[in-house]
Amino acid sequence: MQEIVQSVDRSLSIIEVLSDYENGLGITEISEKVNLHKSTVYRLLATLIYKGYVKQNQNNSKYSLTLKLFELGNKKVENMSLTTVALPYLRNLMEKTNEVVHLVVRDGIEMVYVFKAEPQKTIRMYSSIGKRIPMYCTSVGKAMMSQMTEKEVDMIWQQSNIKKLTDKTITDIGDMKKNLKEIRRKGYAIDEQENEIGIRCIGTVIKDYKGELCGAISISGSILTFTTNKVNDFSNWILECANTISKELGYRD
Repeated sequence: MQEIVQSVDRSLSIIEVLSDYENGLGITEISEKVNLHKSTVYRLLATLIYKGYVKQNQNNSKYSLTLKLFELGNKKVENMSLTTVALPYLRNLMEKTNEVVHLVVRDGIEMVYVFKAEPQKTIRMYSSIGKRIPMYCTSVGKAMMSQMTEKEVDMIWQQSNIKKLTDKTITDIGDMKKNLKEIRRKGYAIDEQENEIGIRCIGTVIKDYKGELCGAISISGSILTFTTNKVNDFSNWILECANTISKELGYRD
């Protein structure tokens, strides 16, 4: 067990207690909740006030948190790069599945590849960083659309060049909305050769600290290797991966 610095541990305990009380607490209340003598609490509070983490209301003498912790946390989150955070998890997912793993971001009515992890295989996937793909016929695009309002989905549909790329491409808005409802329930989308014959993909979204969609990830492969009996395992793994990345970005459900 690592050595614990007592004064730091006690100070953090006070901060954690105060975080639950927006209107603040008196010194006696804090003392009781952290199980420390009032004189000890007073000294620790004096230091926290000096460093700007705690303030005291002069009218009722209660202590409460300032926004300094929020400011520090926000700096950390704002400096996070989606690609930097996601990269090790996506590589691990590629090794686990032995299929191609993509990270994409939305740009208007399209998705753009920003990262690709590809195993050493004879069959190579035609995808590259910076390439744009439609939303309506891809797993990542449909996963993203499933988290949008009906109005947003209608807008994307109207502005997209809806084409029957394969005999499995969904080109009816009613059928798409039924599909999106199912995707929303499961948490992931499947591109069942809708964009390219012989290629099966599964995708899901990533959310940031604001709870907003910031990207999506997919597992893609030939139907010869990415068989239907792998969908269950792959769906569990991709949801776990996306959830981990989202949490690293500060997302809290």
